[in-house]
Amino acid sequence: MDVALDPGPILGSLVAHAVPGVEAVDASAGTVRRAVRFTTGPAVVDVRLGADRVEVDAAGAPAAEVAALVERWFGLRDDLDAVRAHLGRDARLAPLVAARPHLRVLGHPDGFEAAVQTVLGQQVSLAAARTFTGRFAAAYGEAGPGGLTLFPTPAAVAGRSPDELQAAVRVTHARARTLASLAEACAGGLDLRPGADHSDVRARLLALPGIGPWTVDYLALRVLGDRDAFPSGDLVLRRALGVDHARDVVAAGTAWAPLRAFAAQHLWTSTAYAI
Repeated sequence: MDVALDPGPILGSLVAHAVPGVEAVDASAGTVRRAVRFTTGPAVVDVRLGADRVEVDAAGAPAAEVAALVERWFGLRDDLDAVRAHLGRDARLAPLVAARPHLRVLGHPDGFEAAVQTVLGQQVSLAAARTFTGRFAAAYGEAGPGGLTLFPTPAAVAGRSPDELQAAVRVTHARARTLASLAEACAGGLDLRPGADHSDVRARLLALPGIGPWTVDYLALRVLGDRDAFPSGDLVLRRALGVDHARDVVAAGTAWAPLRAFAAQHLWTSTAYAI
């Protein structure tokens, strides 16, 4: 599909978050590969990201489902003209928007996977989060096509004790308890996809042990498609803005509503994923 895109930051983020065995990213080739569950069964999805085109190969998968997956994964439906017009008026963001006029908000093909990795990434490095999430996938996932692992479904994890999860993933008992609660909630109907009731999802996530506002705001941005989501407690955003407290991030972001997710993506890119 023909679309304006800034692939470098997307690929940088994908490399940093790719779960071992689940997703394979080649930044130099501009490709990402993973197995995805469709209504017709699992299939390998190969995506090549270019500056003016996204190429997708998903043999055997329903075309409409593949298109919807790729659109939400890479934010291809967003109106970047409106983003540039709004954020380009801000003195702080204008240079970033001018430098990367086609930057899009990166989503995720699997809301539960994104939530698990976000929980496992609390207070540790991205590399450690990838390692922990890879252990989780290896313990409870399924063998998928193309030699890839299908990330575990919530049902595959729900009912398992925190002690078991702690032993499998080798994290703290508190983190394992959060994983167990998250799996139970998702298996019980918590819907981590665009189109879900954002207020309901936020409330249900915040009710889980070990999940706070930063995790909820980050997931709203990555998996719910909330284009005003703004993880004000994010360390990288504080660093990018040169401030010390989350309240300062909130204050800075006031002028960027209702497109604060794009502001966050530009700030993250300027600091962490500029490749």
